[in-house]
Amino acid sequence: MGKKVLFMGTPSYATEIFKKLLSSNYEVIGLFTQPDKPVGRKQVLTPPDIKQFCIDNSINIPIFQPEKLRDNLAAYLVIKELKPDFIIVAAYGQILPKEILKLAPCINLHASLLPKYRGASPIQESLLNDDNFTGVTSMFMEEGLDSGDILALQYLKITPTMEVSEAFSKLSLIAADLTITTLDNFDRLNPIKQNESEVSFCKKIKKENGLVDFSDAKNLFLKYKAYSFWPGIFLESELKLKDVELLEETSQNEAGKILDICKDYIIVGCKKGSLKIKTLQAPSKKAINSVDFVRGQRVEIGDILA
Repeated sequence: MGKKVLFMGTPSYATEIFKKLLSSNYEVIGLFTQPDKPVGRKQVLTPPDIKQFCIDNSINIPIFQPEKLRDNLAAYLVIKELKPDFIIVAAYGQILPKEILKLAPCINLHASLLPKYRGASPIQESLLNDDNFTGVTSMFMEEGLDSGDILALQYLKITPTMEVSEAFSKLSLIAADLTITTLDNFDRLNPIKQNESEVSFCKKIKKENGLVDFSDAKNLFLKYKAYSFWPGIFLESELKLKDVELLEETSQNEAGKILDICKDYIIVGCKKGSLKIKTLQAPSKKAINSVDFVRGQRVEIGDILA
């Protein structure tokens, strides 16, 4: 086998990179991921995506799920005994302490074009800001948040209708390829320091980030693209808006006014611009076609969707 890689990652983005490593010439000697967590109303203890992949495919490598790495002597000793040539990190969810960073070259696959969007939600942030491009950066890890020297970059063009799930999927595949490229060329790469004057940050997404109103159609649509997977977008009434398209962004309307009811969608006006909405979901109800929803509510053209 080739050089030994210890992998650290948690969601599906990390799983794609992990799969690529498993099929490569590198020897994956262990997996660090987040602990299993209670999910849903019944709080069923659920493994992270990457651990579930290992279970489903009978991947026989040691899996470690420490609550934290910092001040964790047991985790440090495990990694030291594994003697990795590289530690590859992708959306792991923890910052590596300096004693682990010293054990082997630690390379992070971050889903932005650094130094833009250091932090927890770079893919959503690029969609919110209506960027033309995003991408993946492979970088050395240091104690700071996504602040290490850049090893390689790969770009992704953001199309006008690209939602977060599509961006995640495409960036995962880019990150998987970039991981192998970075490892294959590691001895020939010249790390580049990040330009601190261009740094920006993004925070962990909370449910309340999905709250929208009908003041600006373009802004609402960008939030929809960024948050359609989670937490979704919703009005103050908790009515969820799904299958949203930006119709135009210049007209002036009464906020939330239903401008038309078509065969399988409604057109809703914003103070600036208008939107096509195909699906609505009332609190604690199933999502239904927006035309069926407004008919059930006896809402007509000219009424306000709230």
